[in-house]
Amino acid sequence: MIYTYNKEAVGDVLMVTVANAAGNKVEADRKENIARIYVTESNETVGWNFFNASEVLTNLTGNGQVFPTDSEKEQLDQAITKAGFNETIADDRRPKIVSGLVKECVPHPDSDHLSVTQTEVDNGEVLQIVCGAANVREGLNVVVAKPGAMMPDGMIIWPGALRGVESLGMLCSARELAVPNAPEAKGILELPTDYPVGEAFDAANYKL
Repeated sequence: MIYTYNKEAVGDVLMVTVANAAGNKVEADRKENIARIYVTESNETVGWNFFNASEVLTNLTGNGQVFPTDSEKEQLDQAITKAGFNETIADDRRPKIVSGLVKECVPHPDSDHLSVTQTEVDNGEVLQIVCGAANVREGLNVVVAKPGAMMPDGMIIWPGALRGVESLGMLCSARELAVPNAPEAKGILELPTDYPVGEAFDAANYKL
C-alpha cells in the first residue's frame, strides 16, 4: 500500500496505490471526491484517489510518499464509506524496506550473472529474490525492498520474474536507497553481521 501526495505538482490529491495494474485496462468510479481505480476485466481495486484530500486529513503535507497514521487511515476509510463505496483500504502497515539476511544463494538456472536467493525479512518470513549484484552471497545482511515498497526515485517494487524465476522483492544498493555519501561502485549494501533482521531501514540516518 503506497500513499503519495504532492500538492504543488498534482494538486490536493492523495493517491493510494493498492496493486500493480500494469498490462491491464483500468477504469475509475468516482463518487463525490473519491475515485476507485479498478481493473476493467476483474473489477479488482488497484488504487484510490482522494480529491481535496486536505479536507479529510487536515494535517496532510508531503512531497512524495507519505505515511498516514492509524487514525488518519481510519479517517480515509470513513470517507470512502460516506461516499458510498462498499469497501475500504486493505492496508498492510508493516514497513516495506527492511533489513534482511540471505539464507541461501544459488546461481540462476538461465543466467550467468544472476543469483536466486532465499532471504529472511522478519520472524522467519523468507522471500525468494533474484539478484544481479556480484557481491550477493549466503550469510550476508542486506536491505530488502519488499513488494509494495516505493524507492526514493519513485519506483514501486512488485512481484515479478527474471528469466522465468519468481522474484518477490529487491536487494538494494546504497545508491538505490539514497543513503548519504553512497559510493558509485555497483553492488548491494552490506550491513554489519550483527544487524537485526526485520527492522525498518532508515536510509537517511545510516552511516556508511
